[in-house]
Amino acid sequence: MNSETLFSMALGLQPPWQVKAVTFSTDELARSELHLHIDFVTGSRFLDDANNLCPVHDTVERQWQHLSFFEHTCYLHCAVPRITTTDGKVRTVDVPWARPGSGFTLLFEALALALIEREMPVNRVAEILKVNPQRIWTIFNHWISKAKAADDPSMITKLGVDETSTKKGHHYVTLGVDLDEARVIHVTEGKGKATLQSIQQHLEDKGVDKEQVEQISMDLSPSFIAGAAESFPSAQITFDRFHVVKLLNEAMNQVRIAERKEHDALKGHKYTFLKNRENLSDKKEKELDELIQLYPTLGEAYRLKVLFNDLWEMPDKPTAEAFLRQWCDEVDAAKIPAFIKFANTVRGHWSGIVHFVESLISNGILEGINSKIQLAKRRARGYRNINNFINMIYFLCGKLKFYYPLYFT
Repeated sequence: MNSETLFSMALGLQPPWQVKAVTFSTDELARSELHLHIDFVTGSRFLDDANNLCPVHDTVERQWQHLSFFEHTCYLHCAVPRITTTDGKVRTVDVPWARPGSGFTLLFEALALALIEREMPVNRVAEILKVNPQRIWTIFNHWISKAKAADDPSMITKLGVDETSTKKGHHYVTLGVDLDEARVIHVTEGKGKATLQSIQQHLEDKGVDKEQVEQISMDLSPSFIAGAAESFPSAQITFDRFHVVKLLNEAMNQVRIAERKEHDALKGHKYTFLKNRENLSDKKEKELDELIQLYPTLGEAYRLKVLFNDLWEMPDKPTAEAFLRQWCDEVDAAKIPAFIKFANTVRGHWSGIVHFVESLISNGILEGINSKIQLAKRRARGYRNINNFINMIYFLCGKLKFYYPLYFT
């Protein structure tokens, strides 16, 4: 068995394709390269789009980078045939080892994606594969775009909406998440009203009517509220409980900060008051009990904070509303400014907060997705195009199906 036959088998080539020559070269920098020259049997005919065998018109020289051979960069070369089709047009034949328009073999592209999937930054993948990072991004974005085009969000009824920063500063993307499938279905730049319109347009392009979305979970952003009302008029809004609790904790911390100005003993106790009691150490729990006894205003604020969280366990809407009315009355009686402000926010978003006990949806799923987005930032480190970052989110959080071949057929 000669080397040409061996490499033909290794590449999985089928007639009429064959390796006709194997060469090995070293340049002035002592970099070694393996070159495999592929040809087709003289007289071969190739199928056109109508599935008819057509004669070869001429050939055009092409080159593709392949997987390295040991430490040596490997290239495939071929005089690719152009055929005269049955309708009289001249068309270049698609080769089985690479997609049209790519300068890499399918196996090279599959390896690049596999390395990214295994938590490797794109720049590092490019370094290992000895190519410019932008060429890896081109490969990556091609297959993400192909998978996105084939994606089917047709079963969505519950939508989660949240924004996340792209870099340091005020740069954001907004995520649309299928809460039942726990996956990102759309990512768009920005964080305003228009992002809801973008999500709705994406779903419409996929054949999903806006009336199909019955529930939306989101934060208390006025622009999100306006966008949801306009883009998904049939959907009931649930204000995400984690965002509501975040506002509650901010009120609790403002009370602690005000008390801290007069009492040094409160120094270092921020999280003593913010953490759930069950998450405190025995020492911190004892200190908490002492502090809420020593400082009545802080103690009352802490009582109201703990009491509010009973809301999420209410069995139905009437019970939840009765509970929340009583809680707001107690806040008014306590006359703690930070809590009065929070209670006013609750009153202004009443139906969306109370609706949680019926919908039982939240953006808790997005918290897990956000941890993957931090990973996306690391893998996309150095990206210059926001679309690169967005596609990395789809790759990690979209549960997309990829159909690229791993072996030549």
